[in-house]
Amino acid sequence: MNARRYDAAGRPFPTEIRLRKEDKVLDVSFESGEKFSLPCELLRVESPSAEVQGHGPGQRTLVAGRRHVNIIAIEAVGNYAVRLVFDDLHDTGIFSWEYFYELGLDKDAKWQAYLDALAKQGKSRDP
Repeated sequence: MNARRYDAAGRPFPTEIRLRKEDKVLDVSFESGEKFSLPCELLRVESPSAEVQGHGPGQRTLVAGRRHVNIIAIEAVGNYAVRLVFDDLHDTGIFSWEYFYELGLDKDAKWQAYLDALAKQGKSRDP
C-alpha cells in the first residue's frame, strides 16, 4: 500500500515541481492528483515574504511591473518548502507546500484581486 503524505494542514505533498521557463510558469503536482500551473508573475506578487506580505495586517505591499519576471532558481528548504529566486533578485519568500496548494486553489481570485489593486492604484504590470 502506498500511503499518501500530508502536510500539517492535511493537504497533500507535491510529487513534482517543474519550471517551464519559456512560459514563465511553475507547475506543481500533488499526491492527490491535483496539478496547478502558477505564473511566475503571480508567485512573485504573492510571495509569502515579509517584503510583500508585511509584518502584520494592513502592511501588504502591492508589487507592480513584474509582467516579465521569471524564476532563476528553486532551492529546497527542508522537506516542507522551497525558496524561489526570481530574476528581479527577490529571494526571501519561503513557499511551503501548503502555500502552493492554497495559491493553486485560489489562483483566479488572487489574480483578479491583483489586477484590481493595480488599477485602483494606477499602476501597471509592465516595468
